[in-house]
Amino acid sequence: MSRADSATIPARGAIRFDRNELAGAFGDIGTDLPLIVGVILAANLDSASALILFGVMQVLTALRYRMPMPVQPLKAVAALVIAQKISANVLFGGGLAIGLLMLLLTVTGLVDLLARVVPKAVVRGIQFGLGLQLATLALKDYVKADGARGYFLAAIAFVIIVILIGNRRYPAALFVIALGLIYAFTFKLDLATVAQGIGFRLPHVYHPSYQDSVTVFVLLALLQIPLSLGNSVLPTRQISQDLFPERPLTVRGISFTYSMMNLINPFFGGIPTCHGSGGMMGHYAFGGRTGGSVILYGLVYLILGLFFSGSFAQVVHVSPLTFVGVLLGIKGMRIILLICDSTAKSAEFSIAVLVGIIAAILPYGYLIGICIGTVLFYVARNRAFTQGV
Repeated sequence: MSRADSATIPARGAIRFDRNELAGAFGDIGTDLPLIVGVILAANLDSASALILFGVMQVLTALRYRMPMPVQPLKAVAALVIAQKISANVLFGGGLAIGLLMLLLTVTGLVDLLARVVPKAVVRGIQFGLGLQLATLALKDYVKADGARGYFLAAIAFVIIVILIGNRRYPAALFVIALGLIYAFTFKLDLATVAQGIGFRLPHVYHPSYQDSVTVFVLLALLQIPLSLGNSVLPTRQISQDLFPERPLTVRGISFTYSMMNLINPFFGGIPTCHGSGGMMGHYAFGGRTGGSVILYGLVYLILGLFFSGSFAQVVHVSPLTFVGVLLGIKGMRIILLICDSTAKSAEFSIAVLVGIIAAILPYGYLIGICIGTVLFYVARNRAFTQGV
């Protein structure tokens, strides 16, 4: 983090609302929105409940951490739900099982043990793999969503970001989002349909059953936990140290709020959620320095859920995929560049690159990458120690 960046970070505990926090608020939308939409439609969830709970978790997390610590849908769970059309009851049972398992890892201290065993080079590799996935997703699925016109608009958005990236007076993301809204209202949004769906709604209360939680324990919980440790807990602690060294976070603290979210979400129709290193970098890259950017982001979902969930299918078009893809691609590149501090030691850099490639391209890549990278790290360190002796 540069000295200039340090100067923009307010005192510990402060929450700020300004144009930079507003710009940072949209730094994670490219990751979250497609998954939220996909899960709501695939599991036939009540959109008001899902959107409101997602917004509430953003606000509560921002108040707890006082920094741009975002909340994201659980990626492995979301992918399974979308691919296999898993029902709402199974989803809520799985979320509860994940919350209980993560709470067990937290209170027993096992999550701290994992944090001590997994070296920084492996964490950097996981971040590298995540960055590759995000950048690839942006180019493959988002930027080309509107054809030739989409490529042209993406080029304009990219130029805006390159010119204004890091500018605190004129945040780049605000201009990109404004351009996206103009495009959406001109070409995509049916205001009459939106108006018909306006109305006040509150979350429904649900009662996840013990049977559902046990049934999906292996299907969802055991699949998600390694990914969460690899992407949500360990790298989030690391990136918070990189960006906010004056505000130390603990692995146990992050895993505790992770577990609490998933012990609350299922009872009110919320999608299972986690924290995320990519989300923090997204908020930071576009201007967020306090919990204000996360609160503003959460308010977007709260407003959608409370007042516009009846026309949800139309409202989601307010974020055109072309512009979302540009923001997502920039965030991915920023995460990829975190690996640069490993270049001083060739062995650690090689391990980080290998772990990143494994995480990006293999099924269960995060778990496999953590295991292989950790073993290679200690083998290399032991060999260096032996040769030194």
